[in-house]
Amino acid sequence: MRAVQIERTGGPEVLTVTDLPAPEPGPGQVLVDVEAAGVNYIDTYRRSGVYPLDLPAVLGSEGAGRVRALGAGVEGLAPGQLVAWKEAPGSYAEQVLVAADEVVPVPDGVDATTAAAVLLQGLTAHYLATDTFAAGPGTWALVHAGAGGVGLLLTQVLKLRGANVVTTVSTPAKAELSRAAGADEVVVGYDGSTARARELTGGAGVDVVYDSVGKDTFDASLDALRPRGLMVLFGGSSGQVPPFDVQRLNAKGSLFLTRPTLASYTRDRAELLARTDELLGWVAAGRLDVRVGHTHPLAEARRAHEELQGRRTTGKVLLLP
Repeated sequence: MRAVQIERTGGPEVLTVTDLPAPEPGPGQVLVDVEAAGVNYIDTYRRSGVYPLDLPAVLGSEGAGRVRALGAGVEGLAPGQLVAWKEAPGSYAEQVLVAADEVVPVPDGVDATTAAAVLLQGLTAHYLATDTFAAGPGTWALVHAGAGGVGLLLTQVLKLRGANVVTTVSTPAKAELSRAAGADEVVVGYDGSTARARELTGGAGVDVVYDSVGKDTFDASLDALRPRGLMVLFGGSSGQVPPFDVQRLNAKGSLFLTRPTLASYTRDRAELLARTDELLGWVAAGRLDVRVGHTHPLAEARRAHEELQGRRTTGKVLLLP
């Protein structure tokens, strides 16, 4: 089978397509023919060495496809069934082994491309809006990178829950996408986001900031919050936030700060399925629009990473084996 592998860490140039032996499922594993693999920012962290990997390594962790074979002890799945997953190392490939506990059945009305595009980012949006902060009617949220894959989904989930949403984007074209997702106000660029957030809230500040940009927006995000507001730092596309004095949280009004991960919000299969059932149910019912912004064959994985890190993407980026 073909797969995208790295033999050393570095920039997008280290991504190479190679032929590898086809895997065989062991106990508790499912072998899947990959129809679409998600490209996510965590993949760039792994590629660059921010998150260490044993090398050589096949990148990717998310995707969707058809079950080819079941390992010993796997029940409730059948060959040919369409499934998706958020965490299976080596998903940038024509075939991948997925732990059975990670396999999620895809309901009727949702195709493989959509399932691969929505699962990781959609589950992220789900936990951010339902549990990290329980958004609801009357609450105000500021979402940075509102036209990105998570940003578009998070905006929609926040609106489903009745919240008011302000987003930031980098271009006027992306502003239109964010408005189409339901944003009440869109700020082009980051510099004016704090002032506009405070203006819209009568000077009080927003209840929550969802920040996946990191270093470039962190200070402005803190300034946009109301007293006892919540800063949700869930990514670092501009770079990691350096260590800072926690007394700043005190000085700005007893703020809260969290750095969540999806793994902490899908701690067991029951929690994973509960979130997935609601998420894919919204998709199947047409209540959640999933934007696939860019698709590439495996051979163009380098280009996919360059576009993602260059902030030239909107919606989801996929590799199609």
